[in-house]
Amino acid sequence: PSLDNELLYPDSDGKPLADNTTQSRLIFTIKGGLDALFKDRADVFIAADLLWYPVQLTPQQIKELEEPQRQAPDVMVVLGRPKGERGSYQQWLEDNIAPQVAFEILSPGNTKQEMETKFNFYQKHGIEEYYLYDPKNNRLQGWQRKGKKLTAITPMEGWSSPLLGITFSTSEGELVLFHPNGERFVSYVEIVEQRDHERAEKERERAEKERERAEKERERTEKERERAEKERERTEKEQAQMALEEERRKNKQLLARLLELGIAPNSLS
Repeated sequence: PSLDNELLYPDSDGKPLADNTTQSRLIFTIKGGLDALFKDRADVFIAADLLWYPVQLTPQQIKELEEPQRQAPDVMVVLGRPKGERGSYQQWLEDNIAPQVAFEILSPGNTKQEMETKFNFYQKHGIEEYYLYDPKNNRLQGWQRKGKKLTAITPMEGWSSPLLGITFSTSEGELVLFHPNGERFVSYVEIVEQRDHERAEKERERAEKERERAEKERERTEKERERAEKERERTEKEQAQMALEEERRKNKQLLARLLELGIAPNSLS
């Protein structure tokens, strides 16, 4: 009798994604940074804690109820496979392309034997670059494939991944990854904080521009008031001058009339 594929190759191994908040934060920061790095590449598949089945069971193995070989890297990168949803990575359904890069974040629950098993699995099944970080001791290790073997990378500080183009550093007391353009991998919280900071900065700039606009409007209004005041003063002076000239004209006419009548102006005082 044939067994259902989901029973043969379950999507979960029953283990938690992370044992602590530090591990989960680093996993999601690495995954998110890689997603951003390859967002325009349709042929790059990135996953966190996804079971990878490199070899399909033979009918004989199924008959004998053998367990399939599998591992769930904290983060893995597959170059040459399309993005998309998967319950697990079954390599024989993926043009037999193995993940090329694996990341593991060590947790207190990981045993030495478990990590040796992972290393041997990755070495056997085609991982090209393997990175292991121990947050507790701020220790980063890396291996690069040379033929059939994964060989240690030394030194790791400042190392740039040939496949991904990212750079590694632990000089700040914790693992930090950098994009090829030098930008840091950041967590979602840091992205939100940066977005809020940029939004607040834009709001500050908008308020500053509004203040400057209001100040210019106030200055314009003040200049308009001063211009109107000067215009009023000029008009008043003109009116006063006209009134004075009118008074002089009337006095001159009166003087002429008195002289016509033979009346001496001085005699009227």
